[in-house]
Amino acid sequence: MQASSVIPKAEENFKIRKDKKPMKDYKKFICLTAAVCLLGAAAFCGYHIYDHYAHEAEQTEAFEEIAAIVEQAQTEDSNAPEVPLTEEENVLAEYGGLFLKNTDMVGWLSIAGTTVNYPVMQTPNAPNYYLKRNFDKEYSDLGTPYIQENCDLASSDNLVIYGHHIKGGKMFGALEDYKSQSFYEEHKTIQFDTLTQRGEYEIVAVFKTVAYSSQGFRYYDFVDAENEDEFNAYIEKCKELALYETGVNAEYGDRLITLSTCEYSAQNGRLVVVAKKTA
Repeated sequence: MQASSVIPKAEENFKIRKDKKPMKDYKKFICLTAAVCLLGAAAFCGYHIYDHYAHEAEQTEAFEEIAAIVEQAQTEDSNAPEVPLTEEENVLAEYGGLFLKNTDMVGWLSIAGTTVNYPVMQTPNAPNYYLKRNFDKEYSDLGTPYIQENCDLASSDNLVIYGHHIKGGKMFGALEDYKSQSFYEEHKTIQFDTLTQRGEYEIVAVFKTVAYSSQGFRYYDFVDAENEDEFNAYIEKCKELALYETGVNAEYGDRLITLSTCEYSAQNGRLVVVAKKTA
């Protein structure tokens, strides 16, 4: 009687041990599958990170090549044919070749001692066209600096110029340094040439604000002053928000440029540099 009761229990234990093996195999399969998925995800993310930085490096090099064309034309006696812009005016020699490649180009922006040295575009009938396009109109994360569509280069009181804030001081990421007054003291002027006229601008104010918010300063709305009071109000607001005092003011009749880029201390933050034409 005792022996017969032991045998079924042994068989029952055997069955339990036998049933555990498939469960272990299933767990191994789940773990292996999860590992493969994680490795695949890591490889996918790694590829896209590499592709992003490779694309950024490629676009940076393309801008450097464009700048080299301009610099070479500025330092050499050029026999390039004249490129007419209007019946009365020709494009400056250093920009003629680039303008023929892309007639959306309206000027050139540079700040000595920084990486800012770029063509400036404008597409009045296609706002923000160059936000994600390079000089050749191909997709680019860096975009190309461009002037707000409702600005008139010949007559507007203020030209609003946009550029991406790219890490490493690329594009308008270089403007980040203007948060420091000591940097400003060494880089007080901006060069902005139209296609027909060279121009030098002195910085009036550097400030931070937010876009798309009632709490922010809609600096991009100021293009043409209706009167002296409106012009003065714009300058006063820029001065009020300024990160530091430059000692430079602007008067009604002065021509302004406003450089705008993203600023990441606030949602939809903007870093803005306002300058007046002095030469």
